[in-house]
Amino acid sequence: MNGEDTKILPLEDLHKAAGARFGAFAGWSMPLTYPPGVMKEHLHTREHAGLFDISHMKLFEVTGPDAAAFLARACPFDPAALELSQSKYTFLLTEEAGIIDDLIVTRLAKDRFMVVANAGNAATDEAHLKSLTKDFDAAVTPLDRVFLAIQGPDAADVLLNAGIETDAMTFMHGLELRHDWFMSRSGYTGEDGFEIGLPEADARQLVKELFADPRAMWIGLAARDSLRLEAGLCLHGQDITPDTDPASAGLMWAVPKEIRAHGAFIGAESLSEIVAKGPAEKRVGLKPEGRQPVRAGTALTDADGKTVGRVTSGGFGPSVGAPVAMGYVSAPLAKPGTRLFADVRGTKVPLDVHLLPFTPHRYRKG
Repeated sequence: MNGEDTKILPLEDLHKAAGARFGAFAGWSMPLTYPPGVMKEHLHTREHAGLFDISHMKLFEVTGPDAAAFLARACPFDPAALELSQSKYTFLLTEEAGIIDDLIVTRLAKDRFMVVANAGNAATDEAHLKSLTKDFDAAVTPLDRVFLAIQGPDAADVLLNAGIETDAMTFMHGLELRHDWFMSRSGYTGEDGFEIGLPEADARQLVKELFADPRAMWIGLAARDSLRLEAGLCLHGQDITPDTDPASAGLMWAVPKEIRAHGAFIGAESLSEIVAKGPAEKRVGLKPEGRQPVRAGTALTDADGKTVGRVTSGGFGPSVGAPVAMGYVSAPLAKPGTRLFADVRGTKVPLDVHLLPFTPHRYRKG
């Protein structure tokens, strides 16, 4: 984990002081858990406010007269239709409609957008986006920011106590609070919450102010994973990959109908063909019987032992009080209630196809 290429979070000293246990993730040394442990961290986020250091993720600023047209080519949505401060979940696709990455794009001005990309894909995304700028009067600039997420029902209140007013913001909106500060009302837990990109010195001060409120607590990567899994949210590299398309992944809600019909984005033709034909497999929720978690990579079979799918994410859901998983199954078997089986170390574990999410989303939509 301490190889030469492992990246270190700018606030690593704060995590060490908080007793974090570190592990490798997407080329970074990341806090996996803190002394309270994953179960308490998870439940604290659902009940109060969890603070996550997500500085491994990358912010890109897209600017220029052709910024909207450029993003419309890169992603299957209409950036010009976004209102100022509106955010949109979208993708970078291959020509075959495989998901290079999933992104959140926010419109900050007529010709200026903020793009939030995943850690493991940051370099790939930057190269891909920059290769497309040759046809447009637009620039892609990676930003050097600490990136923090505060999630949970008390998140807005904790920010208010730190002097940050959020009442005017609703889910999937973002703005610049001050110079070099970008904040969106979004997250990866299914709870109300915010993601804030800001300079390191400001981040250190903000963390101090947030922890003046006893409802705020550091949360590690392990609980981030169990929270997003309960919320039915995809992890790129597991649930979605360049071999997965948005239709199979059940993410076509992110592609507006007008764009499906007439969009000139990369991968448009392939995606249209997949949708017309119907995907061969679909992403589903999976609820194992008993207490044994079923992990990513486990094959799924039908009653006759025929392989019909695979688990892409799995673990224990502390809020659900039971194991939960996601994966892909043959399209005819994607109906909730379908009984399947997983081979867990030689034991045949029954599981049922289950509606997503496992816990209701609690975003502030209005």
